[in-house]
Amino acid sequence: MRSMNRWFAAFAVLAALAAGAVPAVAQETAPAGTATFPAVTADTATSVPVPLAATPGTAAAADFPAGSTEPTTAVPEALPAIPFIDLAVRSAESGQEVAFSLQLLLLLTVLSLAPSIIILVTSFLRVSIVLDFVKRALSLQQVPPGQVLMGIAFFLTVFIMWPTFDETYQKALRPLSEGTIGVEEAYREAEKPFRLFMYSQMKSDPENIRLFMNLRGLPKPRSLADVPTYVLVPAFILNELTIAFKIGILLYIPFIIIDMVVASTLMSMGMIMLPPVMISTPFKLILFVLVDGWNLMTRQLVESFLRNTT
Repeated sequence: MRSMNRWFAAFAVLAALAAGAVPAVAQETAPAGTATFPAVTADTATSVPVPLAATPGTAAAADFPAGSTEPTTAVPEALPAIPFIDLAVRSAESGQEVAFSLQLLLLLTVLSLAPSIIILVTSFLRVSIVLDFVKRALSLQQVPPGQVLMGIAFFLTVFIMWPTFDETYQKALRPLSEGTIGVEEAYREAEKPFRLFMYSQMKSDPENIRLFMNLRGLPKPRSLADVPTYVLVPAFILNELTIAFKIGILLYIPFIIIDMVVASTLMSMGMIMLPPVMISTPFKLILFVLVDGWNLMTRQLVESFLRNTT
C-alpha cells in the first residue's frame, strides 16, 4: 500500500507540472526589476520581452549604455529605400495642359526612333553597307559576325563624325545644361552641324536635293538655308545608298574575276560536282590580305567623307 501511495504522489506532482505550475514558480523566483516570460503563449514573436534582460529604470540597466531601449524581439520596420511614385490620370483643365501632353507623347516617340535617326543622318549608313559588301564579296558566311561589323561601323562613325559631335556638344548640349539657352535654341544649334555635314556630302551632286524639292513643289534654293531639313535628310539617305552601292561594285570586280577563273578551271578539268566557292574563297582571302584590304578600304572610306567635308 505504501508503494502505491508513493506512485500516486509522484503522478500528482507530474500532473501539477504539466498544468503550468513551473511558470508560476519561475515568476516567483525571478529577480526583481527584470522581465518575465509571458503567462500565456503569444501567437507571434513580435514585441516579446527578453527574459532577465535589463530595462530602463532598473538596477540591471546600469550595465547597459545610456540611451538603450527596452529589450525586445520585435523586428524594426524597414525604411523605404525607393520613394513611392504616384501617377494620376485626369482630364486636362486648359489648352496648355493638352499641348504639354501631346509634346510628351511626341518626345517619347522621337526617343524610341532616336537610334534610327542617328544612323540615317551620320556616316554609319555608308560604312555599314560597305562592310557588308566586303563580307559578301569574300564569300564569307559567318566571319566576321554581323555584330562585329556593326561595332566597326560604329567606331568608324564616331571617328568620322567627331568634329560634328563636338560642335553639337559645345554649342547646344553644354549651354542647355548650364541654362544659358532654351530648348528651341539648343535644337537649332544642334541641327546646324548635321545639316552642314549632310550638305557637304551632296554639294558635288545635288540631284537628290533637286528631286525632293521638285516633289515638294518648293522653289529653287539659293543657299543651304533655303533647303528644309525634311528635304535634306531623305536626299542625304539616297545619296549615301548610291555611293555605298558604287563602292560595292568596285569591291566585287576583283573577286568576281577570281570566281570566274576558278569556275572555268574546274569545268575544264571535269570537276563539275566540286563547288567553286570552296576553291575561290582561299584565293580571295589571300588577295585581300596581300593588298592589306582592311587598311586600304578603311583609308578610302574615311577619305571619301573627309574629302567632301573640307
